Amino acid sequence: MLSRTAAQLYWMSRYLERAENLVRMLDVTHSLSLLPQSRGAATELAAPLAVTGTLEAYQARHPGLSAEQLFRFMGLDLDNPASVLSCIRPAGENAPAVRGPITAGMWGAINTSWLEARGLARKGFAEPSSFFDWVKERSHLFRGATYGTLQRNDAYCFIRLGTFVERADNTARLLDVKSQLIAPAVDTLAPVDAPSESAPDFYAWNALLRSLSAFEAYHAAYRDSLNGRRVTELLILRPDVPRSLRACCDEIRSILPQIEARGGAEDAGRTAKQSASRLALRLEYGAVDEILEQGLHPWLTGFLEDSARLSLDIQQAYFEAQ
Repeated sequence: MLSRTAAQLYWMSRYLERAENLVRMLDVTHSLSLLPQSRGAATELAAPLAVTGTLEAYQARHPGLSAEQLFRFMGLDLDNPASVLSCIRPAGENAPAVRGPITAGMWGAINTSWLEARGLARKGFAEPSSFFDWVKERSHLFRGATYGTLQRNDAYCFIRLGTFVERADNTARLLDVKSQLIAPAVDTLAPVDAPSESAPDFYAWNALLRSLSAFEAYHAAYRDSLNGRRVTELLILRPDVPRSLRACCDEIRSILPQIEARGGAEDAGRTAKQSASRLALRLEYGAVDEILEQGLHPWLTGFLEDSARLSLDIQQAYFEAQ
């Protein structure tokens, strides 16, 4: 496969995954901002802006921070390069360039998503939750079409590679931001027994797990009350949770040996595989107590740095120099 085509497939899947993960973050923000015992609505509303590096851009255009303005800025504003629609746009506009390697079902999912997204940009949405559900539904449709119809070839590998590289990065960022908003529960590792006026952390952990589709997995694995230590373990170290860091890194490690580096970049290909293996092994043999002893925020910062290096290694090994 041409390296340019491989790069287009890789980034198309990354942008679609980024759009879905962004609405998952906004969904958590929306849920936490509605809590009667919220730890500062302004802090929670500013979290997505801080994660995406768009706080200054938002402040330059809006005098105050409100939920309505935030969700439009992060959801529908095509002038904001970090908005949901700005993630869907490159996937939709670049899809014709990769029409050959993908199937009709995948093409239909991407094209329809972009056409509907353009309509939403003009009309807006009545409820944020309906927009969040629409984005997740369109992402699931593309992923299902990919899994169900695409031949297991290089195109399939590059699409899945982009998905898991992006998913690992976003899970780490979401866990980092939201754990800082509920830092006392992480620091004390105290269980949160039940939703009550004295336990806003219950709702915060609940919203975080639901945003990553891990609420049911938590109760299946631990069968007791929400606990900061166990939520951390679930989202970082559990291999059976699809959006955990370990599950993503295990997938990346298994995909890279199936594709060949571009001509003249064999050494870079080995470097990418070594980086992926180191990251996966660190999670496979890691322990939650070691993570919490180091501090969750410093540990996640280090993981994001390693993830960024892996992304650069993949770029150098498999795609044309940009």
